[in-house]
Amino acid sequence: MASAADLFKNAIASFQQGRPDDAERMLKQLLRKEPRHLAALNILAIVLTTQKRYGEAEPLLASALRINSTSDATFYNYGIVLKALGRPEEALERFTQAIALNPRNAETWNNRGAVLNDLKDHRGAIENLDKAISLNPSDPAAFINKGKSLAELKRHDEALAVYDQALAIRPDIAEAWFGRGFVLHELQRHDEAASAYAEALRINQRLPFLKGNLLHQKMLICDWNGVDSLIREIETDITSGKLSAEPFSWQGIATSERSLQLCAELYNQSRFPAAAKKAPHPRSEANKKIRIGYLSGEFRQQATSLLLVGVLEHHDQERFEVYAIDNGWDDLSETRRRIEQAVHRVVNIRELSDPQAVATIRESQIDILVNLNGYFGEQRTQVFARRPAPIQVNYLGFPGTLGANYIDYIIADQHVLPAAHREFYVEKVAYLPNCYQANDRKRKIATRVFSRAECGLPAQGFVFCCFNNAYKITPRIFDLWMLILKAVEGSVLWLLEDSPSAAANVRRQAMARGVAPERIVFAGRLPPPEHLARHRCADLFLDTLPYNAHTTASDALWAGLPVLTCVGDTFAGRVAASLLNSLRLPEMVSTTLEDYARLAIELATHPEEHASIKQKLADHRLTTPLFDTGLFTKHIEAAYTAMHARHTAGLAPDHIVVPN
Repeated sequence: MASAADLFKNAIASFQQGRPDDAERMLKQLLRKEPRHLAALNILAIVLTTQKRYGEAEPLLASALRINSTSDATFYNYGIVLKALGRPEEALERFTQAIALNPRNAETWNNRGAVLNDLKDHRGAIENLDKAISLNPSDPAAFINKGKSLAELKRHDEALAVYDQALAIRPDIAEAWFGRGFVLHELQRHDEAASAYAEALRINQRLPFLKGNLLHQKMLICDWNGVDSLIREIETDITSGKLSAEPFSWQGIATSERSLQLCAELYNQSRFPAAAKKAPHPRSEANKKIRIGYLSGEFRQQATSLLLVGVLEHHDQERFEVYAIDNGWDDLSETRRRIEQAVHRVVNIRELSDPQAVATIRESQIDILVNLNGYFGEQRTQVFARRPAPIQVNYLGFPGTLGANYIDYIIADQHVLPAAHREFYVEKVAYLPNCYQANDRKRKIATRVFSRAECGLPAQGFVFCCFNNAYKITPRIFDLWMLILKAVEGSVLWLLEDSPSAAANVRRQAMARGVAPERIVFAGRLPPPEHLARHRCADLFLDTLPYNAHTTASDALWAGLPVLTCVGDTFAGRVAASLLNSLRLPEMVSTTLEDYARLAIELATHPEEHASIKQKLADHRLTTPLFDTGLFTKHIEAAYTAMHARHTAGLAPDHIVVPN
């Protein structure tokens, strides 16, 4: 029978030779002989960790610490396991203990910095990562983690420089190219971001979420070469449980609620697993106002706030106390001032770590915490994962399930989320009676009268427009648009210019389909009131699919511009239909893309029909529910009241239908 020393030696050799099963077998045999063998406990934990069997590794390390609480290696290994198990605060404690025993270990400083990144303490992370770099300047891992810290702090130029330092050490490290791609995306240098992601993919096709990020960058610049095969790969990956795309970018492409649900659940389990066992107890005082906390990183002149600000102003202050939980910044805009004046208090959490943000929200004793970001923008999903409020709601910023068991409700309507689609949602549905999307009846439209010449449009001819982001323009939709232009002589298509690269690619795509590139006109960005005013130079807004116009559809309709949509199979693809039905304009909702193209051509070539639709929109704009902010607020308050009543009665969340 092999001695303990031989078993240990052979186990190490097996592990180093890539035979973890043999190593595991021998180490377990050794531990049956000598259960207090400290090195064997640690090595077996490492073997299991390399196989992502973190739950099995943890008790081994706990046993090792009971035997010897002065081993920095054990504390370090325990920290690695706890980090992987989604327990960052405990991991931080273990790394701190390891550093106290051995402050010269660069890997411990690096991993401690990575955990601080996970906890959103990016400044603290940089201090730790700088220490790691000073101890071992040839290790690219600390540079990559520092790049992430700097990117989250919006110090983009510094982040790029740090990623370049990592690549100078090791040019073939995919994670550094991935980080570089993220920063270039934030700088809106999408063609460079696509190149960085493509290089990362060349090096490591299994890097989580890489394919989806590359696809999104290509869609942002309308570079459709190779996207069909990339989409097929991502669909296959998601079906097989691989981390291939982030939910936000996948919404622009996916045509299946099931695919979106799987994508969201995979992303949530990987990035934001539940970190609290139970919600805080609700306040017990009688006849209290319901405290609603809207958590957003976009309390400024941004689409979400442009839609919601009127609702914040209309909330019944006798029954509700409203808090803006702010993960963004003050842009000094009029929208921001209106938000500050409408709410009871603005609570700034941007500079707070996740535990600090949760403590702050709990101190405010919020009853209902509304997630206005989901997986979009300046989000703080990690905060929701820690259950700072008894009731948590997904609303407005992310049109789909978050796949998170700590989000109780999603606010929707019967058009965007039919009852037959509930099976694809983790949340229970709170149905509003008209359209789920808030709108601000006080939105200003500039008095300036734009001429067609000012907008670069021809003096004569029908003007189709679409002011959606470029990533929503799919090759299939663009094919239809070109078919429509060919059928309507003298017409043009007016698009929002997201980037010079996108504009150049769109014009090339038009020419490839037999349409003169000068028939595609691009609009630069303007302040919202002026942007709304220039809608009057267009004749018909053509929607996109599978991701509809949302705020942009509201913009057009509020400005008096008819919108033509085609209803899709996902929440994101049914929003414009909801808006139009709330305006009592169902004739502008087609059910097939063929009918969509036919109706566009018909309206453009029959002036009397177009004039009739435009007049009907003008008549309905202020007389139907869509832009009745006061009525909408009463309905969403009824949903909040029903959620709160169920909770205080000790009932689990369930579907809610608010009557008209």
